[in-house]
Amino acid sequence: MKLATLPNGTPDGRLHVVSRDLKRSAPARAAATLQAALEDWSELAPRLAAEYEALNAGGGEPFDPATALAPLPRAWQWLDGSAFESHGDLMDKVFGMTKTERHPNPLMYQGVSNVFFPPVSDVPFVTTDDGIDFEGEFGIVTDAVPIHADKRAAAGHIRLVVLINDWSLRKLAPVEMKTGFGWVQAKPPCGAAPVAVTPDELGPHWRDCRVDLPLTVKWNDRPFGAANGYAMRFGFDDLVAHAAYSRALVAGTIIGSGTVSNETYRTVGSSCIAERRGIEIVDHGEAKTGYMAFGDTVSMESRLPDGTPVFGELRQRVVEA
Repeated sequence: MKLATLPNGTPDGRLHVVSRDLKRSAPARAAATLQAALEDWSELAPRLAAEYEALNAGGGEPFDPATALAPLPRAWQWLDGSAFESHGDLMDKVFGMTKTERHPNPLMYQGVSNVFFPPVSDVPFVTTDDGIDFEGEFGIVTDAVPIHADKRAAAGHIRLVVLINDWSLRKLAPVEMKTGFGWVQAKPPCGAAPVAVTPDELGPHWRDCRVDLPLTVKWNDRPFGAANGYAMRFGFDDLVAHAAYSRALVAGTIIGSGTVSNETYRTVGSSCIAERRGIEIVDHGEAKTGYMAFGDTVSMESRLPDGTPVFGELRQRVVEA
């Protein structure tokens, strides 16, 4: 099924079921908010699924993704991985780092979760001197995950799949990384596409707990990348199990894949500017592409091979705070 959150004057908005073609929606009767649904998923998901099938059969109101909030406008927890080796290897090459062996565990950090920017919105930044960059990612949303859940159990707690724009300030990141104490200023809140989907909506394109679809990115309406999400070294089941090793995960935990990247990035393009700049440094000795300016837009979406939209379009504009 497909779910979205529409504004109703409250911080968490109102949960709606959305038709498969994203053209119609109806307020969910089984749960008022997505967070409430996730907290009692086993009981409420079948009821929501019945509402979803009824909507697909007809009825509902026109759905305008531009009016939607993020599926979870605020979340208890946002954890972001870095699961695409091609992206990490390129960045290592750019920074002159040599790996003697692969790290056995996923890379992950905890970021801002108290707000996710709406899919169509102006996103405020203090200055363009900080190196404003987008990052296209796939992500998942869990229900409650017990402490030390193994990979198989973790897979059973993946309830929804989402598309995320993980904003980054590239010129601040190296400064904070050198402290060894994690990111704060370099990682503003993320944005999210309007619709969250259950994994079954992806059909065969949900494979090995990965999204086997391209994530299409445009910068100022010009194609920038269409990397496929299957190339993760660690699947989302691995990421959930890693996060739950020493703590239970609350229902509504969102976990990101990290920047979607493929080894063929020179052909398929990139999901962030930093990767494009990295390619330029490797190929030409210097970066030629600048970061985002005030007024710039980024759009992201993913579609099934037959053209059916999955998450709807994320379209955000950089503005001065």
